[in-house]
Amino acid sequence: MELQTAFDHFNFNVLNLERSLAFYKEALNFTECRRRTADDGSYIIVFLSAPLHAGFTLELTWLRDRIDPYNLGECEYHLAVRVANDYDEVRRFHREMGCLCYENPVMGIYFIADPDGYWIEVLPLKKNA
Repeated sequence: MELQTAFDHFNFNVLNLERSLAFYKEALNFTECRRRTADDGSYIIVFLSAPLHAGFTLELTWLRDRIDPYNLGECEYHLAVRVANDYDEVRRFHREMGCLCYENPVMGIYFIADPDGYWIEVLPLKKNA
């Protein structure tokens, strides 16, 4: 059998849901598209969508009883997004926000970190993609 698959979502667990929602709105213009809350209030899961990509979402999971920061290990993974705006202008914006955490000028890429330390690679929109 040849499976037919598509990416659906990626998850980040967060300590402060409102802070994370504000960060993703300001830094990447991600908006909430759906939410699931436990009947007992033990968790809230919020799915965010990007303006230029329907279907794939970022899932933010908040757990009421979690108080310690998540151990992200060596952060050898990341989410990548593409921006249609002027790339240098977006990089300046992220630098001014204070979330730009790594630049690789040789490769022409950079990364931002969210409030919980997750890295997001920011790339220019591909031409003729």
